[in-house]
Amino acid sequence: MKQIEDIQGFSLARWWAIVLKEFIQLKRDRPTFGMIVGIPIMQMFLFGYAINTDPKHLPTAIVSGDQSNFTRSFITAVKNTEYFKFEDKVWDENSAKEALTAGTVQFVITIPVDFTRSLLRGEHPSLLVEADATDPVAVGNAVAAVGALAGSAIQRDFPGVTAAPSAAPYNVVLHKLYNPEGITSYNIIPGLMGIILTMTLVMMTALAITRERERGTMENLLAMPAKPFEVISGKLVPYIFIGLIQSAIIIVAAEFLFHVPFLGSLTVLFVTILLFIAGNLTVGITLSSFARNQMQAMQMTQFYFLPSMMLSGFLFPFKGMPVWAQTIGSFVPLTYFMRLVRGIMLKGSGWVELWPNIWPLLLFNVVVLIIGIKFYRKTLD
Repeated sequence: MKQIEDIQGFSLARWWAIVLKEFIQLKRDRPTFGMIVGIPIMQMFLFGYAINTDPKHLPTAIVSGDQSNFTRSFITAVKNTEYFKFEDKVWDENSAKEALTAGTVQFVITIPVDFTRSLLRGEHPSLLVEADATDPVAVGNAVAAVGALAGSAIQRDFPGVTAAPSAAPYNVVLHKLYNPEGITSYNIIPGLMGIILTMTLVMMTALAITRERERGTMENLLAMPAKPFEVISGKLVPYIFIGLIQSAIIIVAAEFLFHVPFLGSLTVLFVTILLFIAGNLTVGITLSSFARNQMQAMQMTQFYFLPSMMLSGFLFPFKGMPVWAQTIGSFVPLTYFMRLVRGIMLKGSGWVELWPNIWPLLLFNVVVLIIGIKFYRKTLD
């Protein structure tokens, strides 16, 4: 009976007043309103323009020991596919292998000495194609195109050289390095470490100062004779141990559950992890300095995490994105950590190969920490 009375006593005016109050409150809460509008726009923008599962213009090195009409025609045919982008450099075998290990190039195509002469003699020479297969999706279509290209170049420049349509006068030897079987977990699990660290550490530290502000304990910090750097660094230390524990769990699971190969140094890996953890914590502390409450801190965290996940090369090939998307991804620390952890675990890379991706992490940490200290509030306003 009481419920019936409540329904019968419903006031449209009171109900409409509550609705208007919520709209006014939402209008005043600009960060929330920005998230409501901004996240769908960002998702449509990224998925519509930045994401590409069929990457092209992949950096490629040509090691050519044969200078002939066929060699030039083959290189031109490879360029026309748009899958390969040749670096403007004369490569030898050693420099090409070093670039492949460091991730500077994704393919190395080797044409042996006297390839054309052996072809005309019917000796079935071989073309060697080496691919960085740490990301199987990124190289799949490009690898499949190489054999057909060689055949078309031969038929154009040397008609009649093939005795039978089913018998190719050459061999394409394909080496998928670092992940020859194309196992997806070899690529996903190391990258997942970066995703988990980013998601958890940035969020936890973003809530650190805002939680104290909401609970009224910020006054205690403000009353202490502590400098901003001391407060920020003191808050980071516990979360560093949390990040290391998370990383250790993922490494153990990768080894014993998913059988991901570990070819590098465990010490190098954990030093790299520490650099990445520091970067995430400084981002979280900086966001907490801008946010006035925990809800705003959570919203800012999501706004940071979404482009990091999409543009870092975790879900989609980095080289498959347009140049503007790669430029944005170059400002995301997760992009470099993906390359570092995959290089250490799957390639056995050392400090020399890793340095091109280490110094951006160091620079990011310094810049964001300076910003966080600058905007750290010494008052409650």
